[in-house]
Amino acid sequence: MPAMPTALHDPACRRCPRLAAFLDQVRDERADYFAAPVPSFGAPDARLLVVGLAPGLHGANRTGRPFTGDFAGQLLYRGLHDAGLASAPQSLAVDDGLTLTDCRIANAVKCVPPANKPTPAEISACNVHLRAELDLLPAGGVVLALGHIAHQAVLRALGEKPARFAFGHGARHRLPGQRWLVDSYHTSRYNVQTGRIDQAMFDTVLTDARDLIGTAP
Repeated sequence: MPAMPTALHDPACRRCPRLAAFLDQVRDERADYFAAPVPSFGAPDARLLVVGLAPGLHGANRTGRPFTGDFAGQLLYRGLHDAGLASAPQSLAVDDGLTLTDCRIANAVKCVPPANKPTPAEISACNVHLRAELDLLPAGGVVLALGHIAHQAVLRALGEKPARFAFGHGARHRLPGQRWLVDSYHTSRYNVQTGRIDQAMFDTVLTDARDLIGTAP
């Protein structure tokens, strides 16, 4: 498989000093971890682009695949499977044989941040990669943003003013190029444990996003 264009993914990126230093620390402490910028997962021409926040320390940062090996991926991949977008209901490792259908998963920030909290400067620095992802999304495509930060990052990557698009679970927003942005609460452990989101709530929004593919905004 040919290497991804740098605009989509730069495996040697050290643009953010704090994140680069944290990855160095993780590699020193956990030699078996991926501990690098995590590439997106799924075909580049997929018509559904799911955008999360950032790799989890013991999830995607360990395995090298978005939302893989951590709690946040449980609702996501189960929902994708039930919606006919994933070949299995769990994503455990990059070599587990899981495939996606007409779906791609990316993050607003490609490197794991300390305490799972990227800074505004880090989100901005990584926006070039998200912009490249969105450039590949065809007309009629749909972006599903998991959480407010992902929602804002998508809009900034498109040159839109986030203040014009209020985030809300299940909200739909018209985007340029005959595309849609759909919002969902993030599928994080915290949101699940506090009752902000559950499998049924996520599945409803995911199904709505899937069914919007190819419809005119």
